[in-house]
Amino acid sequence: MKSILYPANTRGTADYGWLKANYSFSFANYYDPSRIHFGALRVLNDDFIAPGMGFGRHPHDNMEIITIPLEGAVAHEDSTGTSGVVGVGEVQVMSAGTGIFHSEKNASAKEALKLFQVWVMPKHKDIEPRYDQRKFDVSEYKNQWKTLVSPLGTDIDSLQVNADTYFNMTKSDAGKSLSYEFHQENQGAYIMVVDGEIEVDGKILSRRDAVGITETKNLEIKFNKESQVLLIEIPMFW
Repeated sequence: MKSILYPANTRGTADYGWLKANYSFSFANYYDPSRIHFGALRVLNDDFIAPGMGFGRHPHDNMEIITIPLEGAVAHEDSTGTSGVVGVGEVQVMSAGTGIFHSEKNASAKEALKLFQVWVMPKHKDIEPRYDQRKFDVSEYKNQWKTLVSPLGTDIDSLQVNADTYFNMTKSDAGKSLSYEFHQENQGAYIMVVDGEIEVDGKILSRRDAVGITETKNLEIKFNKESQVLLIEIPMFW
């Protein structure tokens, strides 16, 4: 097993007033040649968006975009005719494919919005754009892994995207341990601690720390404190 620790305080940052962002990988004005991507995982932005603010209509193509609200709610609208609100406990997926325009804004005029936005390189280019969202109850991932996102065509009870990636969430009690087995060869895992403290491969991770795991078929996470963890299984070659 090979593991690389990405401490929270080493991420790129930006403060635009209405938007405060933490970049796990090079993005916008933040550039680090050693942090362009982790396999097919291209973006993991940890954003704070002020009340009533957000991103106006803008384009994407050939990218799988996954949004996970942590506090507050996102108001979404896109060129497929989809519009709605995505709140805490929900996950949104969008396959940009041949091209899509969308806007995403804080749905509240009073409360801040905090979210993860994740971009994954697609398995197939120029597919028809698609959108989906789903609410997950915390009981589905309490002290166990719950797959939130999986590849198109799988029979897993989850949202699906055009990539061989699996987004898994858990909220586990202190003292618990969870194992994870990869679905196929040449996959890695990018593990982000949403909150709490865990141990992986002898490394201690706290809130917003991350670790990249490769060259193994399985791994084990020990929960030193009650913790919420996002584990993204991702192709290392695509």
